[in-house]
Amino acid sequence: MTLRRVTVLGATGSIGTSTLDVLGRHPERYRVHALTAHRSREALLAQCRRHRPAVAVLDAEEDASWLRGQLAEAGLATEVRAGREALVEVAEAREVDTVMAAIVGAAGLLPTLAAVKAGKRVLLANKEALVMSGALFMDAVTRHGATLLPIDSEHNAIYQCLPVEHRGGLRCHGVTQLLLTASGGPFRGWSRDALARVTPDQACAHPNWSMGRKISVDSATLMNKGLELIEACWLFDARPDQIQVVVHPQSVIHSMAAYSDGSVIAQLGNPDMRTPIAYGLAWPERIDAGVEALDLFRVARLDFEPADEAAFPCLRLAREAMAAGGTAPAVLNAANEVAVEAFLAGRLGFTGIGDLVARVRDERLVAPAGDLETILEADVLARRAAHAWLARQ
Repeated sequence: MTLRRVTVLGATGSIGTSTLDVLGRHPERYRVHALTAHRSREALLAQCRRHRPAVAVLDAEEDASWLRGQLAEAGLATEVRAGREALVEVAEAREVDTVMAAIVGAAGLLPTLAAVKAGKRVLLANKEALVMSGALFMDAVTRHGATLLPIDSEHNAIYQCLPVEHRGGLRCHGVTQLLLTASGGPFRGWSRDALARVTPDQACAHPNWSMGRKISVDSATLMNKGLELIEACWLFDARPDQIQVVVHPQSVIHSMAAYSDGSVIAQLGNPDMRTPIAYGLAWPERIDAGVEALDLFRVARLDFEPADEAAFPCLRLAREAMAAGGTAPAVLNAANEVAVEAFLAGRLGFTGIGDLVARVRDERLVAPAGDLETILEADVLARRAAHAWLARQ
């Protein structure tokens, strides 16, 4: 058995901690090479003590200096580095063959792309990398011989439901539609008037999944599902009209693929991110993820309903951005990140998130996404426009 060396980008977040849980169950198969975090230095220290990585990376030198001191006192030889360049370097390090890309938001784009260009096995949990730079990203996967495995539960489910080779368009393989399931979040069935009074704590209380605050808010607005729709288009060479979002509150069916012969293939399991993580780590094999087996008798029923895009316009905005092409998805993502940050800080109402995204979309910032510099510039301009809109409120 070949020992695989793994870098976890975003190690202290929910995906990162779940990844380390799975890795810790199989020490004979995996070694942790590098762990990275933004500012969660205490959590990263605990992970370094447990997993003994060769390298640890934090965003700020102040935090890195603190971590160096703590590790030195503990007699650990982990090298501690700081900054964005260090993130890129551990993602592309020659010692590493597998990279878990779990940094939330646009900050994950450059290190994830670096891992792709280094030809790594990339476990993609950072959807913004594809949302912002889909064509460039997928072209880099092909040109550099990287192995790209989706970790979002929905995309991982679709990956398992499709033929091994699905490039060239879904219809080439008899696939007529991808059914992207959504829990509906904590406010399923709420009116827009009721949504206007939602608090950050309510929005972060997801009924089925344990996630970070930003992703939890995206799930509550259905922007998360919109970003997943964009990501699915790039991952599976699909058009937006080939993807249907289906609200499935039990979160047991993680997504489906419909075929021309009338078959619909679904992937089921308990809502636990360790399942898709283990699938990505071991692919094409299967390993124990520490997840309880699904008990269909306990589930008892499976419900489905359409998404309410009137109450939750972010899903529609994302679909329209994908259809518009160019830098439109990058603009959408940047505006949403600013809006969610403002909502969590108490400076914007819940329904204002979609309003802000729509206003920035109307600023006509979209351009052809011919290179990475243009995409990053669109991200900056969209954030500037979003902050300007907030300042006028």
